[in-house]
This record gives sequence, structure tokens and C-alpha cells, in this order.
Amino acid sequence: MELKKIDKILNKEPKEAAEELLKEVEKAYGEVPYILNFMRQSPELLVTKVLYDNAIIREFKRLDAKTIELISIGVSAALRCDHCLKMHIRVAQRLGVSKEEIFDAILIAGTLSNAAVLAEGTRAIDSEKQNIAGKEKCEVCGIPEEKKVE
Repeated sequence: MELKKIDKILNKEPKEAAEELLKEVEKAYGEVPYILNFMRQSPELLVTKVLYDNAIIREFKRLDAKTIELISIGVSAALRCDHCLKMHIRVAQRLGVSKEEIFDAILIAGTLSNAAVLAEGTRAIDSEKQNIAGKEKCEVCGIPEEKKVE
């Protein structure tokens, strides 16, 4: 969004600015996401969120709209945000992204999510092994003794 347009929006009453931005969002996505509709009741917050999101997502010159939507699909899948995922799938389909491309993005998200779970879990195992190594163990069961809090 051009700075002149942002300046114009910021000089309007918050409610009017919010409605104008929501029209822009609908034009870009083909719909207004639930969260933004919900935020209508807080126009000052909505305006700043939409402007920020636009600066991050829509102003990239190095990534095309389809790539941005595929990334959004992958992230939505990884974060398990069902509503976000479905909306970004609809937007991607409107942009001509194939079912196979969408599935590939979801597979990548699954692979990375799996790696994150494994990395976190294995690090926790190693961390606890190190914690246990320095403690005295029960002669019967081998479980490390907890320090008594007095």
C-alpha cells in the first residue's frame, strides 16, 4: 500500500478507515477473515493490524501471491489453525493454485512440525539424562531421589 494511501486512511475517523481497509482486504482475499470482522468493534486496533499485515504480507516484491498463500497454508497447518488454513486454501484456489501444490505445502508443514516435535523431545530426554546423572538413585528401583524441600 502506498504511503499516500496510508496517510489518507490515517486521517479518517477510525471507523471509516476500518471499513475502507476491510473493503481492500475483501478485494485482495475474496472475503474478510473472521478475525478482522470480529475486530470491527475496535477500529483503531483493526486499522493498525491491517496496515501491519499488509506491510508484511502484501508488499513483498520478491514473492508472488501464490507463494505467499502456500507459505500461509503451511504455517496455518503447522499451527493447527483450522479457520486460517481453510481461508488460505480458498484464497490459493482463487489464485489458481492446484490441489497438489496445496498438499505439498501441507506435507512440508507436517515434516517441519514433526522435526520440531522430535527436536524438542530428544533435547528434553538429553536434558533429563544430565539432570539424573548427578543424583543419588534408589537402590531398589533406580529412580533418582528428589531433594527434600525444608
